[in-house]
Amino acid sequence: MRGTERVPRVYVRKSNRHIYAQAIDDLNNETIAAASTLSFDLGEEVSNATVETAKKVGALLAEKLSEKGIEKVVFDRGGYPYHGKVQALADQMREEGMVF
Repeated sequence: MRGTERVPRVYVRKSNRHIYAQAIDDLNNETIAAASTLSFDLGEEVSNATVETAKKVGALLAEKLSEKGIEKVVFDRGGYPYHGKVQALADQMREEGMVF
C-alpha cells in the first residue's frame, strides 16, 4: 500500500483532542495535502475530535486533493479500527468524490 503522485496514500492519525489526515506520495517522500482539526481552513476552533469534526476534516482534505486534480487515493487507517472517527473521515471523502 504505497502512494504515488497520482494516487496518494491518505494516512490518518488521531489523538483525544484532534484528528489529522495527510495525502502522501511515498515514491517522492512528500506530502501532497494535509488537513486536521487544527487547520485554519476549517474556520472554527475545535476543542475535541468528534465524528462531526472528522467529517469536516475529510471534506477539507478531499477539497484540497480535488483542486490538485486527484480523484483516487489509497486509505491508510494507521492501525486504528475502521469505525467512529476514522470511518466518518473516509465516508465523507467518498461523498466528496474520492475513490478508494
